[in-house]
Amino acid sequence: MYLGGLLSSLTHVRKARSLRASSYDVTGRNADAWRIPAGETGVLADIKGCGCINHIWMTQRDGYRDVLIRMFWDDEENPSVLSPLGDFFGLGHEIVNSYQSYLFSASTRGNNQFNTGCALNCYVQMPFNKSARIELVNEGESDHGQYFYIDYELYDEPHADDIAYFHAQFRRENPCDGWGHEIRVNTPEANIVNKEGLAWENNYVILQAEGTGHYIGCNLSVSNFQGTWWGEGDDMIWVDGYKWPPDLHGTGSEDYLNQAWGMQPNAFMHNGSSIHEQDTKGYQTSYVFHLENPIRFQQEIRVTIEHGHGNHLANEMSSVAYWYQLEPHQKFGILPVHQRKPVLQDEDGNWVIDESAQTKLPALELNEEMKNMKEQWKAKQE
Repeated sequence: MYLGGLLSSLTHVRKARSLRASSYDVTGRNADAWRIPAGETGVLADIKGCGCINHIWMTQRDGYRDVLIRMFWDDEENPSVLSPLGDFFGLGHEIVNSYQSYLFSASTRGNNQFNTGCALNCYVQMPFNKSARIELVNEGESDHGQYFYIDYELYDEPHADDIAYFHAQFRRENPCDGWGHEIRVNTPEANIVNKEGLAWENNYVILQAEGTGHYIGCNLSVSNFQGTWWGEGDDMIWVDGYKWPPDLHGTGSEDYLNQAWGMQPNAFMHNGSSIHEQDTKGYQTSYVFHLENPIRFQQEIRVTIEHGHGNHLANEMSSVAYWYQLEPHQKFGILPVHQRKPVLQDEDGNWVIDESAQTKLPALELNEEMKNMKEQWKAKQE
Protein backbone atom coordinates (compact mmCIF):
# COMPACT_ATOMS: atom_id res chain seq x y z
CA MET A 1 0.00 0.00 0.00
CA TYR A 2 1.54 3.32 -1.11
CA LEU A 3 1.55 6.15 1.39
CA GLY A 4 1.83 9.38 -0.57
CA GLY A 5 2.84 12.86 0.49
CA LEU A 6 0.46 15.53 1.69
CA LEU A 7 -0.47 16.74 -1.79
CA SER A 8 0.17 13.66 -3.92
CA SER A 9 -2.30 11.66 -1.85
CA LEU A 10 -5.05 14.07 -2.91
CA THR A 11 -4.62 13.43 -6.64
CA HIS A 12 -5.70 9.77 -6.55
CA VAL A 13 -8.84 8.08 -5.29
CA ARG A 14 -7.87 5.51 -2.71
CA LYS A 15 -9.97 2.64 -1.48
CA ALA A 16 -9.92 3.33 2.24
CA ARG A 17 -12.23 3.95 5.19
CA SER A 18 -11.74 7.26 6.99
CA LEU A 19 -12.34 6.83 10.72
CA ARG A 20 -11.75 8.60 14.02
CA ALA A 21 -11.25 7.66 17.65
CA SER A 22 -12.16 10.58 19.91
CA SER A 23 -13.15 11.54 23.44
CA TYR A 24 -16.65 12.69 22.46
CA ASP A 25 -19.42 12.28 25.03
CA VAL A 26 -21.24 9.09 23.97
CA THR A 27 -24.35 10.21 25.90
CA GLY A 28 -24.82 13.08 23.45
CA ARG A 29 -24.04 15.73 26.05
CA ASN A 30 -20.98 17.98 26.21
CA ALA A 31 -18.68 16.22 28.70
CA ASP A 32 -16.13 15.47 25.98
CA ALA A 33 -12.98 15.03 28.08
CA TRP A 34 -11.77 11.66 29.28
CA ARG A 35 -10.70 11.41 32.92
CA ILE A 36 -7.60 9.28 33.54
CA PRO A 37 -7.09 8.71 37.29
CA ALA A 38 -3.66 9.14 38.81
CA GLY A 39 -1.58 6.02 38.34
CA GLU A 40 -3.78 4.58 35.60
CA THR A 41 -3.60 4.15 31.82
CA GLY A 42 -6.19 5.30 29.31
CA VAL A 43 -6.40 3.52 25.94
CA LEU A 44 -7.32 6.27 23.48
CA ALA A 45 -7.40 4.03 20.40
CA ASP A 46 -7.26 0.27 19.90
CA ILE A 47 -7.50 -0.23 16.15
CA LYS A 48 -7.59 -3.58 14.37
CA GLY A 49 -6.65 -4.13 10.76
CA CYS A 50 -4.29 -2.55 8.24
CA GLY A 51 -4.19 1.22 8.15
CA CYS A 52 -2.45 4.48 8.88
CA ILE A 53 -2.88 7.21 11.51
CA ASN A 54 -2.63 10.58 9.76
CA HIS A 55 -3.50 13.14 12.44
CA ILE A 56 -3.68 13.41 16.22
CA TRP A 57 -5.23 16.38 18.03
CA MET A 58 -5.15 16.71 21.81
CA THR A 59 -5.87 19.39 24.37
CA GLN A 60 -5.42 19.41 28.14
CA ARG A 61 -4.63 21.80 30.98
CA ASP A 62 -1.55 20.05 32.34
CA GLY A 63 0.30 16.75 32.47
CA TYR A 64 2.97 17.69 29.94
CA ARG A 65 5.71 15.72 31.74
CA ASP A 66 3.58 13.67 34.18
CA VAL A 67 1.61 11.95 31.42
CA LEU A 68 3.27 9.58 28.94
CA ILE A 69 2.09 8.89 25.41
CA ARG A 70 2.71 5.32 24.24
CA MET A 71 2.08 3.75 20.84
CA PHE A 72 2.19 0.07 19.89
CA TRP A 73 2.08 -1.35 16.35
CA ASP A 74 0.94 -4.84 15.28
CA ASP A 75 0.42 -6.23 18.80
CA GLU A 76 4.04 -5.63 19.80
CA GLU A 77 4.94 -5.97 23.48
CA ASN A 78 7.21 -2.93 23.75
CA PRO A 79 6.04 0.53 22.65
CA SER A 80 7.50 2.13 19.55
CA VAL A 81 6.61 5.60 20.87
CA LEU A 82 7.36 6.48 24.50
CA SER A 83 7.53 10.13 25.53
CA PRO A 84 6.08 12.69 27.91
CA LEU A 85 3.02 14.24 26.31
CA GLY A 86 4.35 17.77 25.87
CA ASP A 87 7.77 16.75 24.61
CA PHE A 88 6.28 14.43 21.99
CA PHE A 89 4.46 17.42 20.48
CA GLY A 90 7.60 19.58 20.60
CA LEU A 91 7.07 21.46 23.89
CA GLY A 92 9.65 20.86 26.63
CA HIS A 93 9.87 21.84 30.31
CA GLU A 94 6.06 21.65 30.86
CA ILE A 95 5.91 25.03 29.06
CA VAL A 96 3.32 25.71 26.35
CA ASN A 97 3.62 28.10 23.42
CA SER A 98 1.97 28.57 20.04
CA TYR A 99 4.08 27.39 17.12
CA GLN A 100 3.81 25.67 13.75
CA SER A 101 6.01 23.14 11.96
CA TYR A 102 5.51 20.56 9.25
CA LEU A 103 4.94 17.66 11.64
CA PHE A 104 3.66 19.33 14.82
CA SER A 105 1.85 22.47 15.94
CA ALA A 106 0.51 23.96 19.17
CA SER A 107 -1.93 26.76 19.98
CA THR A 108 -2.53 28.42 23.34
CA ARG A 109 -3.68 31.67 24.93
CA GLY A 110 -1.05 31.17 27.62
CA ASN A 111 2.18 31.50 25.64
CA ASN A 112 5.37 30.68 27.57
CA GLN A 113 3.53 29.53 30.69
CA PHE A 114 3.85 26.33 32.67
CA ASN A 115 1.04 23.77 32.60
CA THR A 116 -1.90 25.61 31.08
CA GLY A 117 -4.40 24.84 28.34
CA CYS A 118 -2.94 24.12 24.90
CA ALA A 119 -4.06 22.42 21.68
CA LEU A 120 -1.53 19.97 20.23
CA ASN A 121 -1.43 18.57 16.69
CA CYS A 122 0.64 15.80 15.09
CA TYR A 123 0.59 15.15 11.33
CA VAL A 124 3.11 12.30 11.23
CA GLN A 125 2.02 9.29 9.16
CA MET A 126 1.94 6.16 11.30
CA PRO A 127 1.23 2.99 9.29
CA PHE A 128 0.36 -0.39 10.79
CA ASN A 129 -0.50 -3.81 9.32
CA LYS A 130 -2.42 -5.58 12.09
CA SER A 131 -3.20 -3.13 14.87
CA ALA A 132 -2.46 0.22 16.47
CA ARG A 133 -2.87 1.10 20.13
CA ILE A 134 -2.36 4.58 21.61
CA GLU A 135 -2.29 5.04 25.36
CA LEU A 136 -1.81 7.80 27.91
CA VAL A 137 -0.19 6.79 31.18
CA ASN A 138 -0.95 9.18 34.05
CA GLU A 139 2.08 9.09 36.33
CA GLY A 140 1.04 12.30 38.08
CA GLU A 141 -0.51 12.74 41.51
CA SER A 142 -3.91 13.96 40.33
CA ASP A 143 -6.49 12.92 37.75
CA HIS A 144 -5.83 13.98 34.17
CA GLY A 145 -8.45 15.37 31.78
CA GLN A 146 -7.86 14.76 28.06
CA TYR A 147 -9.69 15.74 24.89
CA PHE A 148 -8.50 14.02 21.72
CA TYR A 149 -9.08 13.09 18.07
CA ILE A 150 -7.12 10.32 16.35
CA ASP A 151 -7.85 10.35 12.60
CA TYR A 152 -6.91 7.23 10.65
CA GLU A 153 -7.62 5.13 7.56
CA LEU A 154 -8.17 1.40 7.16
CA TYR A 155 -7.26 -0.49 3.99
CA ASP A 156 -8.37 -3.78 2.46
CA GLU A 157 -4.85 -4.73 1.39
CA PRO A 158 -1.78 -5.03 3.63
CA HIS A 159 1.20 -2.73 3.38
CA ALA A 160 4.29 -3.94 1.53
CA ASP A 161 6.91 -5.93 3.46
CA ASP A 162 9.24 -2.92 3.54
CA ILE A 163 6.80 -0.68 5.43
CA ALA A 164 8.62 1.29 8.12
CA TYR A 165 6.95 1.97 11.47
CA PHE A 166 7.08 5.30 13.29
CA HIS A 167 9.10 5.54 16.51
CA ALA A 168 9.79 8.28 19.07
CA GLN A 169 12.01 8.21 22.14
CA PHE A 170 12.55 10.68 25.01
CA ARG A 171 15.96 11.10 26.67
CA ARG A 172 17.32 13.44 29.33
CA GLU A 173 20.50 14.37 31.18
CA ASN A 174 20.09 16.59 34.26
CA PRO A 175 22.74 17.87 34.30
CA CYS A 176 25.04 16.96 31.43
CA ASP A 177 28.50 15.89 32.58
CA GLY A 178 30.30 19.05 31.51
CA TRP A 179 33.97 19.21 32.41
CA GLY A 180 34.18 23.02 32.61
CA HIS A 181 30.77 24.58 33.21
CA GLU A 182 32.39 27.71 34.66
CA ILE A 183 34.11 28.46 31.33
CA ARG A 184 32.26 30.80 29.00
CA VAL A 185 31.34 29.57 25.54
CA ASN A 186 33.51 30.70 22.61
CA THR A 187 36.61 31.34 24.68
CA PRO A 188 40.04 29.75 24.04
CA GLU A 189 39.66 27.64 27.18
CA ALA A 190 36.49 25.99 25.85
CA ASN A 191 38.12 25.07 22.54
CA ILE A 192 39.49 21.65 23.42
CA VAL A 193 39.95 18.64 21.14
CA ASN A 194 36.86 16.42 21.15
CA LYS A 195 36.98 13.52 18.74
CA GLU A 196 37.13 9.76 18.35
CA GLY A 197 36.21 7.74 21.45
CA LEU A 198 36.03 10.85 23.64
CA ALA A 199 33.20 12.26 21.51
CA TRP A 200 31.45 8.89 21.14
CA GLU A 201 31.33 8.44 24.91
CA ASN A 202 30.72 11.99 26.18
CA ASN A 203 28.39 13.66 23.66
CA TYR A 204 24.71 13.96 24.57
CA VAL A 205 22.88 11.02 22.95
CA ILE A 206 19.66 11.94 21.12
CA LEU A 207 19.06 8.48 19.67
CA GLN A 208 20.57 5.01 19.91
CA ALA A 209 18.62 2.49 17.82
CA GLU A 210 19.21 -0.88 16.18
CA GLY A 211 17.62 -2.27 13.03
CA THR A 212 16.93 -0.90 9.56
CA GLY A 213 15.30 2.46 9.01
CA HIS A 214 15.77 6.21 8.78
CA TYR A 215 16.04 9.02 11.33
CA ILE A 216 13.84 12.04 10.53
CA GLY A 217 14.74 14.55 13.24
CA CYS A 218 14.27 15.58 16.85
CA ASN A 219 13.43 18.28 19.31
CA LEU A 220 16.04 19.41 21.82
CA SER A 221 15.29 21.17 25.11
CA VAL A 222 17.83 23.02 27.26
CA SER A 223 17.70 24.61 30.71
CA ASN A 224 20.48 27.16 30.35
CA PHE A 225 22.03 27.05 33.81
CA GLN A 226 25.16 28.92 32.77
CA GLY A 227 23.17 31.79 31.33
CA THR A 228 25.41 32.61 28.37
CA TRP A 229 25.06 30.64 25.12
CA TRP A 230 24.20 26.95 25.43
CA GLY A 231 25.26 25.99 21.92
CA GLU A 232 28.45 25.52 19.88
CA GLY A 233 28.10 21.75 20.24
CA ASP A 234 28.68 19.84 17.01
CA ASP A 235 26.23 17.14 15.97
CA MET A 236 27.93 13.80 15.31
CA ILE A 237 25.88 10.97 13.83
CA TRP A 238 27.23 7.46 13.43
CA VAL A 239 25.56 5.04 11.01
CA ASP A 240 26.05 1.27 11.35
CA GLY A 241 28.77 1.39 13.94
CA TYR A 242 31.67 3.47 15.19
CA LYS A 243 34.29 4.97 12.92
CA TRP A 244 36.16 8.26 12.82
CA PRO A 245 35.13 10.66 11.52
CA PRO A 246 31.42 9.85 11.96
CA ASP A 247 29.26 9.59 8.86
CA LEU A 248 27.76 13.03 9.55
CA HIS A 249 29.74 15.67 11.46
CA GLY A 250 28.29 19.14 11.95
CA THR A 251 29.65 22.54 12.93
CA GLY A 252 27.53 23.69 15.87
CA SER A 253 24.22 23.29 17.68
CA GLU A 254 22.42 26.11 15.88
CA ASP A 255 23.84 24.86 12.58
CA TYR A 256 22.40 21.38 13.13
CA LEU A 257 19.09 23.06 13.94
CA ASN A 258 19.41 24.86 10.56
CA GLN A 259 19.95 28.32 12.02
CA ALA A 260 23.08 30.41 12.69
CA TRP A 261 24.50 33.01 15.07
CA GLY A 262 22.46 31.50 17.88
CA MET A 263 18.80 30.53 17.77
CA GLN A 264 16.33 33.16 16.64
CA PRO A 265 12.75 33.27 18.04
CA ASN A 266 11.02 31.73 15.03
CA ALA A 267 9.29 28.49 14.12
CA PHE A 268 9.61 27.36 10.49
CA MET A 269 8.24 24.22 8.86
CA HIS A 270 11.45 22.17 9.05
CA ASN A 271 13.30 23.90 11.90
CA GLY A 272 13.02 26.54 14.58
CA SER A 273 12.11 26.97 18.24
CA SER A 274 8.81 26.18 19.87
CA ILE A 275 10.10 27.79 23.08
CA HIS A 276 12.78 30.50 23.07
CA GLU A 277 14.90 31.34 26.08
CA GLN A 278 14.57 35.10 25.70
CA ASP A 279 10.85 34.68 26.46
CA THR A 280 11.28 32.17 29.31
CA LYS A 281 14.41 33.27 31.23
CA GLY A 282 16.54 30.35 30.16
CA TYR A 283 14.29 27.57 28.82
CA GLN A 284 14.71 26.56 25.19
CA THR A 285 13.11 23.94 22.93
CA SER A 286 14.18 23.76 19.29
CA TYR A 287 13.52 21.24 16.53
CA VAL A 288 14.80 20.06 13.16
CA PHE A 289 13.25 17.60 10.70
CA HIS A 290 15.15 15.61 8.04
CA LEU A 291 12.15 14.97 5.82
CA GLU A 292 13.77 15.35 2.40
CA ASN A 293 17.13 14.12 3.70
CA PRO A 294 16.43 11.31 6.18
CA ILE A 295 19.48 9.61 7.66
CA ARG A 296 19.27 5.96 6.65
CA PHE A 297 20.74 3.04 8.56
CA GLN A 298 20.90 -0.70 7.93
CA GLN A 299 22.04 -1.98 11.33
CA GLU A 300 22.12 0.81 13.89
CA ILE A 301 22.32 4.57 14.39
CA ARG A 302 23.76 6.78 17.13
CA VAL A 303 22.71 10.45 16.97
CA THR A 304 24.69 12.73 19.32
CA ILE A 305 25.48 16.39 19.93
CA GLU A 306 28.05 18.10 22.12
CA HIS A 307 26.80 20.10 25.12
CA GLY A 308 28.93 23.15 24.51
CA HIS A 309 32.02 22.71 22.35
CA GLY A 310 33.94 19.71 23.65
CA ASN A 311 31.10 18.97 26.12
CA HIS A 312 32.23 21.56 28.65
CA LEU A 313 28.72 22.73 29.69
CA ALA A 314 26.64 21.09 32.44
CA ASN A 315 23.22 22.39 31.45
CA GLU A 316 20.10 20.22 31.60
CA MET A 317 19.21 18.73 28.20
CA SER A 318 16.33 16.57 27.03
CA SER A 319 15.14 15.45 23.62
CA VAL A 320 12.69 13.43 21.58
CA ALA A 321 14.05 11.61 18.53
CA TYR A 322 11.73 10.65 15.66
CA TRP A 323 12.50 7.83 13.24
CA TYR A 324 11.02 5.04 11.11
CA GLN A 325 12.27 1.48 11.06
CA LEU A 326 11.33 -2.10 10.29
CA GLU A 327 10.17 -4.07 13.29
CA PRO A 328 11.27 -5.42 15.67
CA HIS A 329 12.96 -2.47 17.38
CA GLN A 330 15.38 -2.34 20.28
CA LYS A 331 13.49 -2.00 23.56
CA PHE A 332 13.82 1.36 25.31
CA GLY A 333 12.47 2.76 28.55
CA ILE A 334 11.97 6.18 30.12
CA LEU A 335 13.01 7.99 33.29
CA PRO A 336 10.63 7.96 36.27
CA VAL A 337 8.37 10.99 36.58
CA HIS A 338 10.37 12.75 39.32
CA GLN A 339 13.44 12.70 37.05
CA ARG A 340 11.45 14.11 34.10
CA LYS A 341 10.14 17.20 35.87
CA PRO A 342 11.55 20.57 34.76
CA VAL A 343 14.20 22.36 36.76
CA LEU A 344 12.44 25.41 38.20
CA GLN A 345 13.62 28.88 39.22
CA ASP A 346 12.89 30.89 42.36
CA GLU A 347 11.44 34.41 42.38
CA ASP A 348 14.91 35.88 41.86
CA GLY A 349 15.59 33.75 38.80
CA ASN A 350 17.96 31.33 40.53
CA TRP A 351 17.80 27.70 39.47
CA VAL A 352 16.42 25.44 42.19
CA ILE A 353 18.48 22.26 42.09
CA ASP A 354 16.86 19.11 43.47
CA GLU A 355 19.63 16.54 43.64
CA SER A 356 17.15 13.69 44.13
CA ALA A 357 15.65 14.47 40.71
CA GLN A 358 18.95 14.55 38.87
CA THR A 359 20.02 11.85 36.47
CA LYS A 360 23.25 10.28 37.65
CA LEU A 361 26.07 9.77 35.18
CA PRO A 362 29.41 8.08 35.85
CA ALA A 363 32.02 10.54 37.07
CA LEU A 364 33.79 12.14 34.12
CA GLU A 365 37.53 11.57 34.09
CA LEU A 366 39.21 14.80 33.02
CA ASN A 367 42.09 14.53 30.58
CA GLU A 368 45.16 16.74 30.75
CA GLU A 369 43.83 19.33 28.30
CA MET A 370 40.61 19.71 30.32
CA LYS A 371 42.59 20.16 33.53
CA ASN A 372 44.91 22.72 31.93
CA MET A 373 42.03 24.71 30.46
CA LYS A 374 40.25 24.85 33.83
CA GLU A 375 43.42 26.14 35.49
CA GLN A 376 43.95 28.66 32.71
CA TRP A 377 40.38 29.95 33.06
CA LYS A 378 40.70 30.18 36.84
CA ALA A 379 43.89 32.21 36.51
CA LYS A 380 42.17 34.64 34.14
CA GLN A 381 39.42 35.29 36.69
CA GLU A 382 41.84 36.13 39.53
